[in-house]
Amino acid sequence: MEQHSPSIRAFAVTLMRQGVPNREVSELLHVPRGTVGWWRSEDRRARGETYESPTGCPLCTDRVFDETAYAYLLGLYLGDGHIVSKPGQHHLSIFCNATQVGLIATAEEAMRRVMPLPCVSQRRKPGCVEVKSYTKHWCCMFPQHGPGKKHERKIALESWQQAIVGAHPREFVRGLIHSDGCRVTNWTTRVVDGERKRYEYPRYVFTNVSADIRRLYTDTLDALGVEWTHCTRHGNAYNISVARRASVALMDAHVGPKY
Repeated sequence: MEQHSPSIRAFAVTLMRQGVPNREVSELLHVPRGTVGWWRSEDRRARGETYESPTGCPLCTDRVFDETAYAYLLGLYLGDGHIVSKPGQHHLSIFCNATQVGLIATAEEAMRRVMPLPCVSQRRKPGCVEVKSYTKHWCCMFPQHGPGKKHERKIALESWQQAIVGAHPREFVRGLIHSDGCRVTNWTTRVVDGERKRYEYPRYVFTNVSADIRRLYTDTLDALGVEWTHCTRHGNAYNISVARRASVALMDAHVGPKY
C-alpha cells in the first residue's frame, strides 16, 4: 500500500470537515478514493461521530419530489414490484420484460426522480430485467409493503398517496398497465351480405389477483371517464377490459402499449 505523508492526510481531513466530497479530495490530492474514505471514517471514529447515510427520503426529510414520476412508480410497484426489507438488505425491485427496453429505462428514471440518492441498477434474468434501487426508505414511500403476497393482505392508499393519484391519474394507470396490463388486438367475424368478414379491434386488459388493486385501477378509470368491464375467465374476475372505441382512444392517448 502506498504511504502518504501525515501532512497530506491532515489536509485531506481538513477539506472533508469543510464538506468537500471524497471524490474531489481524491482528485485534488491524487490519493485513491478508498484511502480518502478510510481517512474520513477514522476521523469520525476518533471524534466519536456516528455516521448516518443521507437518505433523500421525501417523507423523512420533507423534500419535494416528482409526484408525476411517483404516480407511475406506484402503479409499477402495485403490479410487478416488491420490496426486500431485512437486516443488511433493503431494495425496491420492479420486474420488466427484457424485450421492453423503453419500459426498463422509464422505470429506472422514475426511481431516480422520486429518490435521487440511492443506487439504481439492473439485474438481468432469463426473460426479464430486474430494476433495483437500494434504500430501506422505499418502505416509507410504499407503506403497502408487508409480509406475504399483495393479494393476501389489504392494499389501501394513504391519504397523501391518494392525493397524488388524484392529481396524476393517467400516470398511475400507465404504471399499472405497464406492469400488469397490455394492449391487445382481438378479432371476430360477422356475416355481411352473405359473406363472413373478419373484424379486428384493440383493447386494454389489466390482470391482477388482488381485488384491492383492481379496485384502485377501476376507480381511477372512472375518474378519467374510461369505460371498463370485468372479463371473467375460468370463474375468476381477475381481468379488467377496456374495449369501447372512445375509451381505447383515451387509453392510447395517455398510456399506449409497452415497448
